[in-house]
Amino acid sequence: MNPLTPHAPQNIYTDIPEVMSNEFFQILHKTSNMKIERIISRGHSTPAGQWYDQDSDEWVILLKGQATLSYEDTTQPVNLSTGDYLLIPAHTKHRVDWTHQSCESIWLAIHFN
Repeated sequence: MNPLTPHAPQNIYTDIPEVMSNEFFQILHKTSNMKIERIISRGHSTPAGQWYDQDSDEWVILLKGQATLSYEDTTQPVNLSTGDYLLIPAHTKHRVDWTHQSCESIWLAIHFN
């Protein structure tokens, strides 16, 4: 997608799958040094013992819902509510420990170099 080409507007809160056995990842825009994605969780968490270890920095905001993240290098969990955002530097091992089961947690993540 060329960022200079106009497109019809879309809504971050629509077209949410009714049934999700796994978290839902949708790339909204991608260039050679950036990726913007929508992530939808409903009671999902990172499998036990698994950590995300990404090559790029990630700025993420929780647009709706609640979640708990953990970092491998600390025992202090990070509780997030609607509107909370944070920066996860490249190669910071992290995981999603919990998301609310009865409502969606909608994330907007920007990965960049």
